[in-house]
Amino acid sequence: MGKEAGRRRARAPRHWLSTAGLRVSPPRPRRRPLGLRELRRRPLLLPDAMYRLLSAATLGGRAWSSGRRQAHRRAGLPPLGPGWAGGLGLGLGLALGAKLAGGLRGAGPAQPPEAPDPDASPQADAPQEHPLALWAPQTPAPTPPRCFARAIESSRDLLHRIKDEVGAPGIVIGVSVDGKEVWSEGLGYADVENRVPCKPETVMRIASISKSLTMVALAKLWEAGKLDLDIPVQHYVPEFPEKEYEGEKVSVTTRLLISHLSGIRHYEKDMKKVKEEKAYKALKMIKETVISDHERELKEKGDKNNEKNYFAKPKTEQDPEAKSRNSKPGKKKNDFEQGELYLKEKFENSIESLRLFKNDPLFFKPGSQFLYSTFGYTLLAAIVERASGYKYLDYMQKIFQDLDMLATVQEENEPVIYNRARFYVYNKKKRLVNTPYVDNSYKWAGGGFLSTVGDLLKFGNAMLYGYQVGQFKNSQENLLPGYLKPETMVMMWTPVPNTEMSWDREGKYAMAWGVVEKKQTYGSCRKQRHYASHTGGAVGASSVLLVLPEELDAEAMAGKVPPRGVVVSIICNMQSVGLNSTALKIALEFDKDRSD
Repeated sequence: MGKEAGRRRARAPRHWLSTAGLRVSPPRPRRRPLGLRELRRRPLLLPDAMYRLLSAATLGGRAWSSGRRQAHRRAGLPPLGPGWAGGLGLGLGLALGAKLAGGLRGAGPAQPPEAPDPDASPQADAPQEHPLALWAPQTPAPTPPRCFARAIESSRDLLHRIKDEVGAPGIVIGVSVDGKEVWSEGLGYADVENRVPCKPETVMRIASISKSLTMVALAKLWEAGKLDLDIPVQHYVPEFPEKEYEGEKVSVTTRLLISHLSGIRHYEKDMKKVKEEKAYKALKMIKETVISDHERELKEKGDKNNEKNYFAKPKTEQDPEAKSRNSKPGKKKNDFEQGELYLKEKFENSIESLRLFKNDPLFFKPGSQFLYSTFGYTLLAAIVERASGYKYLDYMQKIFQDLDMLATVQEENEPVIYNRARFYVYNKKKRLVNTPYVDNSYKWAGGGFLSTVGDLLKFGNAMLYGYQVGQFKNSQENLLPGYLKPETMVMMWTPVPNTEMSWDREGKYAMAWGVVEKKQTYGSCRKQRHYASHTGGAVGASSVLLVLPEELDAEAMAGKVPPRGVVVSIICNMQSVGLNSTALKIALEFDKDRSD
């Protein structure tokens, strides 16, 4: 009986089949713990539960006949399949996780932080992450200085409202105060298709801010005595033909080109439409001036009855006239409906791109009227090449290097430009679409550069420093010279007669900058601050760079160094977005916190 039972136990299967169909080991009797001497004689073994787990995970594997496998078999343990190593790692990971979980459950409360050392150097607080909506990504910005927290909060809210109103995919802002960047942040998407959020390093088209960059090249050549601003451009670029206006020979100079007084056309080729629009705007401005003057007279006299009669009568008479006058100028295409804005042709140099417009007639007599012209800056790029002896882009890259604008480059399709955004527009069905491919090689000087808000802030502060350093020389003898001389900057930021500033009717165009002068008409009323800015509009992009200088006096300059003021740069990957008033509001917010 005993022998028969022993045979049955010998013939018993080494493994059982569970209800799930898995081969598992039969229950084994508890073994006594092994001593140290026995452990040294036996191979390293894992717990039974671990081997059962591994054998179940590797069921169906091929036989493995190494020495270690044989040792396991001699120990009476279940065989291991070919994936036993992966299962071993999985099991050990699970065991380690359980151990860590148990440790965390038994952990005590965190110790309170130590008191700060008063002698230690202060450190910036760690940036806080804010929950972001899925449809409106936002780059976590570093913790701003506390003194500008209110300005940043209100400015961020304003940017969100502007972004939502125009439906812009993304927008990036940078603000500096007294030469130091205090806030930079991206809202929305730089690339909608791939869900790439905007960030301070995002690279976008800066459009016509390129004109202000080109002005630096012209100013450096003028300071070096290599460029005369007041001689005909044919002295430098004989490829540009001499011009006549109404049968009279006229001269186009570099100075007139800079301030858009040359008469060279913009994208609109129809001279009649341009002149009609100019006449309509001039008449409108005259009427507004007459009305404002009459308002002032009525307020002084206090004649309320005449005031009512005056405004009641013109309203009925001017409505039909305004409609009839609006009919013709209203047919004029805007810039984004002009075919030349979407050129795909590659131009090797500025001289070659002159053929687009050099044989066209002048729309006005040079110096007589303002006509904004990007093509005029294409001619200025050719002048830079001839006066400097370098290719325009090579000369500009040297300037960018001097100004530490390392992310600013000409826009080309082939190079890989990190952090470059995509550009968008709404189609006729009000759907967001990618803009068509364009080649801006014909207008690099007037609207063909890419940059970041950080680089634009550096540029704005370099201009502000040069503008103010002359005023600080008496109090600070050891100041470094500005990139441009003070007299050069004063010339650049002085409004030019017969010009216009389309993005702020209070100002005038100067030399590649729009300038609003300080003004206050009534006591305890609106005070107009002096500032300089330039906006930009390109295919799928809008931009602005605004410099708000501090109002300096002897007390304000004591113990301080330039630049003193607020610089704001905003770039957006959506066209036709007016940003100058937004930038001015933000600059005034930071100036208020700065004063407080």
